[in-house]
Amino acid sequence: MYRRLVSLVVLLLLGAGAVAQQKPAESSALPSEATVNSFLKATFGYDPTLTWKITSVKPSEAAGLAEVDVLLSGSQGTQSQKFYVTPDNKHVVIGDILPFGAHPFADDQKVLEKGVNGPSRGPANAPVTLVEFSDLQCPHCKDAQPNIEKLLAEDKNIRVVFQSFPLPMHDWAMKGALYADCVAHSSNDAFWKFIDGIFAAQSDITASNADEKLTGLADAAGVKGTEIAACAAKPETTTRVEQSENLGKKMDVNSTPTFFINGRRVPGVPYETLQKLVDFAVKGQ
Repeated sequence: MYRRLVSLVVLLLLGAGAVAQQKPAESSALPSEATVNSFLKATFGYDPTLTWKITSVKPSEAAGLAEVDVLLSGSQGTQSQKFYVTPDNKHVVIGDILPFGAHPFADDQKVLEKGVNGPSRGPANAPVTLVEFSDLQCPHCKDAQPNIEKLLAEDKNIRVVFQSFPLPMHDWAMKGALYADCVAHSSNDAFWKFIDGIFAAQSDITASNADEKLTGLADAAGVKGTEIAACAAKPETTTRVEQSENLGKKMDVNSTPTFFINGRRVPGVPYETLQKLVDFAVKGQ
């Protein structure tokens, strides 16, 4: 969402440690949080408006590299950032580590097939499944919704699954996800009307009026708003939303909307590109 902040992150980190050809490292120990913090201070300390929080330092799926996750906060908001540290602890690598092989997206497709728990539209046996990780307070998710509607209207070979992924910088996104989960469990048809209503009213919803607005939108979608509000407060509802979040984190989702087309990760893209990717996936089946 915060493109300027993200661009700054990438430029600074690239300048801090471009990776060159190197001999195999003798040690693959994870960098300590103190070392990571010192690196971030050396890189971002010139700007007093930037702060950060290290959320994890762990081995990455790419053998030998350490994966570091950081929340960077500035005047334009908070953005998660991931980078990788080489085994010698002397360089950082920026960018996604992509799957490789003759069928590079098959493993992620299996993970998603096993883990999705959100509402869906389209034939259950469709050759293409598009999984969308979305935040109901995210304006880019609102902008992407007409593309999803158009895909479903024009292509009968696709099934769309909605997974909640409320971002921590949004003050009512989690509450929206809880209400949406309860609406989905009450009526699948009502769920899609409900999220359309949220996106239409997005600019009018605030943290202070979210309960009132979401309850009214649930009523408008065809379910009983007071019952949805009561459901949203239950621990099992939080558990289901957290399961969706954890699936997104497992798939390295760090921004919304993020789509997966038969396991292939796709950021927010124009409709024409999305359509081509779906058509390509159909032919691949």
